[in-house]
Amino acid sequence: MKKLLIVLAIGLFAFIDASAQVEYKVVTSVESIVPSGLGRSRIISANEEKDYKEYTSTQTEEDNTRNKSKRGEIRVKGFDETKLLNFFNLGGIRFQNIAANDAIITSKINTMIEEGWELAFVTSAVESAGKGDNQGIFITRYIFKRNK
Repeated sequence: MKKLLIVLAIGLFAFIDASAQVEYKVVTSVESIVPSGLGRSRIISANEEKDYKEYTSTQTEEDNTRNKSKRGEIRVKGFDETKLLNFFNLGGIRFQNIAANDAIITSKINTMIEEGWELAFVTSAVESAGKGDNQGIFITRYIFKRNK
């Protein structure tokens, strides 16, 4: 009897977990590492959804079928853009700007959590051409999830 009860309980939890739907949202921060404060730094969050399948093509040797959608159709026109400060100004690196950006990004994360989102993953990268390159960006993607 105990075994039957355990099997039923496991089955019930498996059913509940399998029926839970999760949605994801990506929020991206782009911080300029251009000297003299000439770059632009922002937090970007799309307000529209796109179906990647509409912009995907399959390449094979026999059939080189391409998706005929135009690049302009991919663009998202509904998005939030939050201003951030650049890492550099005329005097060099500005730690105060980094602290200010941290405060704004923290506010965004806290607001998302209050709206029921959970911070699931964070990934970041730096774009720079290499030695002697005075331009680039530091990009961070915050991936949130919540149950529908």
